[in-house]
Amino acid sequence: MGSAGTVAELVQRQWGDHRPGLRSEDTVLSHHQVASGAAARAALLADLLPAGSEPHLGVLLDNTPEFALWLSAAALAGVAVAGINPTRRGAELARDILHIDCRVLVTERAHLSLLDGLDLPGVRVLVTDTDAYTELLAPYAGAKPGDTVLAEVGPGTRMLLYFTSGSTGAPKAAICSQGRLAAAGRSLVDHFGVRREDVHYICMPMFHGNAVIADWAPALVGGAAVALCRRFSASGFLDDVRAHGATYFTYVGRAVQYLLATPERPDDREHSLRLGFGTEAGAVDAARFRERFGVRLVEGYGSSEGGAAIQRTPDTPERAIGKAASRDDLAVVDPETGEERAAAVFDESGRLTNGADAIGELVNRGRTPFEGYWRNAAAEADRVHGGWYWTGDLFFRDADGFLYFAGRTDDRLRVDSENLAAAVIENILARWQDAAAVAVYAVPDPVAGDQVMAALAMREGTAFDPSAFAAFLGAQTDLGTKMAPRFVRIVPAMPVTATNKVHRVGLRREGFWCGGSVWWNGARGGYEAFGEEQLEALLGEFKAHGRDGLLPSISPMA
Repeated sequence: MGSAGTVAELVQRQWGDHRPGLRSEDTVLSHHQVASGAAARAALLADLLPAGSEPHLGVLLDNTPEFALWLSAAALAGVAVAGINPTRRGAELARDILHIDCRVLVTERAHLSLLDGLDLPGVRVLVTDTDAYTELLAPYAGAKPGDTVLAEVGPGTRMLLYFTSGSTGAPKAAICSQGRLAAAGRSLVDHFGVRREDVHYICMPMFHGNAVIADWAPALVGGAAVALCRRFSASGFLDDVRAHGATYFTYVGRAVQYLLATPERPDDREHSLRLGFGTEAGAVDAARFRERFGVRLVEGYGSSEGGAAIQRTPDTPERAIGKAASRDDLAVVDPETGEERAAAVFDESGRLTNGADAIGELVNRGRTPFEGYWRNAAAEADRVHGGWYWTGDLFFRDADGFLYFAGRTDDRLRVDSENLAAAVIENILARWQDAAAVAVYAVPDPVAGDQVMAALAMREGTAFDPSAFAAFLGAQTDLGTKMAPRFVRIVPAMPVTATNKVHRVGLRREGFWCGGSVWWNGARGGYEAFGEEQLEALLGEFKAHGRDGLLPSISPMA
């Protein structure tokens, strides 16, 4: 089988292949039926998109067969798909939809309430699980792949517009072409030996790049089947894997921890899975996962925009991500000066001892496949400048060249696999009438990624009321499900730099075990005082997961 340069070619190859190709709950479609359904939707899209409009499609769906069918349809038609995040709310959700210039938005009844009251001029909404949708699609049932092409399809044709957060606050839509997506799938097929008889289990949300680029694309390239889980469920994971005969899955953030938290069963190893690929599981949980389920987890790193990637080799240390393909390409530098940071030094227990000198921003000084952001030249200039691609991620590098992930830069957070921008959360918290000043920043999560911490300076004559603050958060319709602060620090005055900017570096360095008044949303729900007892338990979690090296080396609650 020759190498395909576009996703459209890969979809066309499915025509005539009557092996099972798409599984979801009780639905099983052959590869041929997927290609046929995609062709029908491509033809419908051609009639729905107004002449002269951007060839863009918005998809606000859970992981349903319709999501996969519309991905394939868009590839055939030369249209780009923008996955819309259903955890966004109100004006922020409307902004995402309008920003990508889509005239057609595909959704389902489960998400219709999110669109209530939103002003979406010129956007046609299709609701997949309705009779009206079935009737609308029926006349196109005889379409074949290649019948309908809205724009000339080549390797450079836009395929994905996927949102990623940034320092400006508003999410940016990163561009991924058909050629890059096909190449990414081909790389994973070669790396993991994807076979035609494999079944790729997609349990991460398909509006994220992870599920499409690292799970759907290699299945398409390798001729493997895809099994969809509407939403990730730790309790239902193994039963679903068994039902579909899944052999491969991807994960992000805390998904692995959620699986490990399920009750152990005698049949935990009775399944077909052979590999999991993802980010942020951590070496400790990856080892526990393999011991319990008999499945190898491969940790990787690739920036959402495609600008940098790290390869894991057999000799990679347990807590490292891997190495760059060429040491000269990726570097860890001081974000202010661009000078390379010192090599990491570890003590006998493996703790990083020179974090202040070793941790810096990861940059790509070589050729980058980054293809830009949709209508955001300022963000592109911030991402690529001085001839380098700046990832916005913090790393350190040991003397042998292995790279270790250390977190996000100050105004970015990654919470439970969601990329968030501090400015967006600050704008929401600033509405609280009792707050005189607000700063939001990341503190490490004991398992993976970050947690949200907010510093609040109270208005004169007011005191922090945890119940009132929780009620305020609950009333904010645009506060996404991952945005609520886990920690709240009350400061007498907001610390600022000489230029009168909030001194986030200092706040982040002090973290959640700073002196003063700290509250947290603990296991019992609601905000409660964060004291010595809570701190000791949390530090135990960090140590158990091998992430205590990310904590500041200062005395607790000084």
